[in-house]
Amino acid sequence: MTAPQPRNASTPPGGPALKRAIGPKLLILFVIGDILGTGIYATTGKVAGKVGGALWLPFLIGFVVAVLTAASYVELVGKYPKAAGAALYTQKAFKVPFLTFVVAFMVMCSGLASASAAARAFSGDYLGEFTDALPPTLVAILFLLALAAVNLRGVAESVKANVVLTLVELSGLLVILSIGAYAVLTDGGEPSRLTDLETGGTGYALITGVLDATALGFFAFVGFEDSVNMAEETQDPARTFPRAIFIGVAVTGTIYVLVALVSSLLVDSRTLEGSSGPLLEVVKAGGLDFPPKLFALIALFAVTNSALINIMMASRLCYGMANERILPPAMGRVLATRRTPWVGIVFVTVLAIGLVSTGEIEGLGDTTSFLLLCVFAVVNIAVLVLRKDRVEHQHFRAPTALPVLGAVTSLILAGPLADRAADVYIRAGILVLIGIGLWVVNRAVMRARERT
Repeated sequence: MTAPQPRNASTPPGGPALKRAIGPKLLILFVIGDILGTGIYATTGKVAGKVGGALWLPFLIGFVVAVLTAASYVELVGKYPKAAGAALYTQKAFKVPFLTFVVAFMVMCSGLASASAAARAFSGDYLGEFTDALPPTLVAILFLLALAAVNLRGVAESVKANVVLTLVELSGLLVILSIGAYAVLTDGGEPSRLTDLETGGTGYALITGVLDATALGFFAFVGFEDSVNMAEETQDPARTFPRAIFIGVAVTGTIYVLVALVSSLLVDSRTLEGSSGPLLEVVKAGGLDFPPKLFALIALFAVTNSALINIMMASRLCYGMANERILPPAMGRVLATRRTPWVGIVFVTVLAIGLVSTGEIEGLGDTTSFLLLCVFAVVNIAVLVLRKDRVEHQHFRAPTALPVLGAVTSLILAGPLADRAADVYIRAGILVLIGIGLWVVNRAVMRARERT
C-alpha cells in the first residue's frame, strides 16, 4: 500500500488530493494507449505523400527522437513526481515564470490540437464507412463533449476505458501486420516501393523532405510526455515510470515501423495520401478477407482513445499549473465526489472545440508536433541544468549523451529544415500569443489581489 503523501504545492489547500489509482501494469497500457491512435491511423497517408514509398524511414527516425526525449522525461518524473510535467521542470531549471508559463501553455495547446485532430479523424473516412448524414464539425464537437463526460466521471474510469480502447486499437494494428505477413508469404504487394524516396529532389531537397515527413510522423509518437502529468495519481512513480515509458515507446515504435512497411508494400503513396483513413486502404488492398467496416470501427475506437487521453492530460496540466500559481487557483478545483479537476476539464474541452474549426488532420497534427518539439528541446536542456539539484530518493538517471542528442534532434525537427506548411507556424504563433495575453491578465489579477 502506498504511504500517505505529504501536502505540498500540488495539493490544493483545503481540498482533496488526487487519488493514486494507477499501478504499474495499468500505467504501461496507459502509455501505449496514449501513443497509439490518431497518428498512425490518420496521418500515415500524409507522411507517405511527403516521402513516397520509403514511408517507414520517418517513423524510424521519429522513434529514435522519441527514445532520446523519453529518457529525459523518465529522469525528471522520477526526480519530481508531481502533476505539472514540463512546466514544473522548466521552472525548477530556469526559474523564469514567464518561460514556465509559455512552456506549460504550449504543452496544453499541443494536447488540445491533438485531441482536435482526433476529433477530425473520427468524423472523416472511417466514420464514412457507416454514415455521412451528420456534418463533420458537429460530429467532432459531440465527440469531444462525450469524452469530457467520461473524464469528469473519474481517473480510474478514464484509465480503465483507456485500457479497453488500447486493446481494441492494438487489435486493429495487428490486423494490418497480419495482412502484411500474408502478403509477404504469398509474394503480394510491391517490395520495390519500400526504397522509393519521393521528396521532390536530391541533396538539400531530399533532406528537408525527409525531415518534413519525420516532423509530421512524429505526431504518432507524442503521448509518452503526457503520462508524467499522472504522477500524483500513480503508485510509487519513481519506480513505475521508467519501465512504463520505455516499454511503451519501444512497443509502439516497433509497431509503427512495421505498419508503415506494410502500408507501403500494399498501397501506393498517392492512394494513401488521398485518404483520411489510410489503413482502411491497406485492409481493402490486402489478400485477407477482413471486413472494412469492422476495421473502420476499430479505427474509430483508436482515435477516441487518443482524444480521451489528451483531454485528460490537458486538464491535469491545468490542475498542476493552478497549484503552482501559474494559472488562477480556480483551475485547481477538484470535484469532491469524483476527485477529478472539473474546472480544468471544462476549460480544455471548450478550447478543443474551438480548435476543431481551425484546420484539418494534417495541419492540427503538424501543429501538435511543432509545439511539442519546442517543449522537448527545453526539457532536454532542463535535465542537464537540474543535474546539480539533488533529491533524497533514488530515481532513474539518463546517460548525458541522451538529453544532448534529444535537444539537438528536437530543434532540428522544429526548425526551418523541416519544410512544414506556413499555417502550422501561424496557428502555433497565435496560440502562443493567446497564452501571453492570459499571462498578462493573470499577473494583473494576482497583483491586484496582493494590494487588497
